Amino acid sequence: MKKITLIIAFFALITSCGVKQTQNNLASGNYDAAIDIALSNLRSNKDKKGKQDYIYLLEEAFAKVKERDLNTISFLKKENNPSNLEKIYNTYLALHDRQEKIKPLLPLKLIKEERNAIFPFDDYNDPIISSKNALSNHLYTNAKALMLTKDKMNYRKVYDDLIYLDKINHNYKDVADIMEEAQMKGTDYVIVSTKNETNMIIPEQLQNDLLDFQSYKLNDKWTIYHSSKQKDTYYDYGMLINFRSILISPEQIKEREFTKERQVVDGKRKQVDVNGKIVLDRQGKPIMIDNLINTTVKINEVRQFKSCQITAKVDYIDNKTNQSLGSFPITSEFVFENIFASYKGDPRAADDNYNPNFYNKSVPFPSSEQMVYDTSENLKEKITTVINNNQFRK
Repeated sequence: MKKITLIIAFFALITSCGVKQTQNNLASGNYDAAIDIALSNLRSNKDKKGKQDYIYLLEEAFAKVKERDLNTISFLKKENNPSNLEKIYNTYLALHDRQEKIKPLLPLKLIKEERNAIFPFDDYNDPIISSKNALSNHLYTNAKALMLTKDKMNYRKVYDDLIYLDKINHNYKDVADIMEEAQMKGTDYVIVSTKNETNMIIPEQLQNDLLDFQSYKLNDKWTIYHSSKQKDTYYDYGMLINFRSILISPEQIKEREFTKERQVVDGKRKQVDVNGKIVLDRQGKPIMIDNLINTTVKINEVRQFKSCQITAKVDYIDNKTNQSLGSFPITSEFVFENIFASYKGDPRAADDNYNPNFYNKSVPFPSSEQMVYDTSENLKEKITTVINNNQFRK
């Protein structure tokens, strides 16, 4: 009985919290939030006595938000400002959608008043169609005007506006053709090239790889990168990857000999007390513990090492003015290292993460050309970071 009482109290508390939250939203003018909470609680057992508060709150919130929305539409229409058309259209949609959310739960009975809750629904189909057509015509007319301005940012605005127009009114007039033209005219084209100021010959494969901008995945809606000039394409910007220096260390082999000592577990042994007597557990069986021994190993280690560092600079150029838009230095490094070792003694004395070196072998050093190419992978990442953090046009 006590458990049942606690469960009832728990659900009563939850219900009261939901009602309070709905009341707070209603008092704050967050009518749709209040409606959503009420509807959520009425979708199950709507006729229960404990759900009556939600029905009253839903009725009140619906009446108030409908009045507010209709007053908003009336005011916006009186202003007669084309920029209000989207707000008018969306408000009519909200009026319609709100009704559709409530309809499945009707009727909702108010027990004390012996009546059904009142929700005066209206048919908004004609106003929705009318406001959608007015908005569509406004967006279309404005887009046509902006397409005559010869301004890339205006072309981009046209594209975004027409994306929205196509969403609310698909296949409206020649919107698809205008969008295609707006995207083409609003796009910046960047020609990318490399320059070698080092005293080394840069592998052709490296240069080709650095200019393979498909692998960078940098092209976006408004910026296209080319590594070779395309016919009939005007390039708004240039990007120059300038190699300043390439430093490659000599091939190094270093040997060292050292000794390691460590206590390790070598199987199990029976535990004995201070008197040398075997200790037993509760079942009378000997207690087994780790058998610790001291180990020593003498290690002869060989380390192969070679490194490459590339210093470069990324220059942005405005082709219209032929002026620099910024210069961004970058440095990339690649290290080749191989460690192999032999030993005398017990290899368990070495650190656990060192043991793989006992199975390694000497390997050929990579060529200088390969080192340069391997360094380019990190270089590409840094070039990508420069481009992502420094857009040509914001």
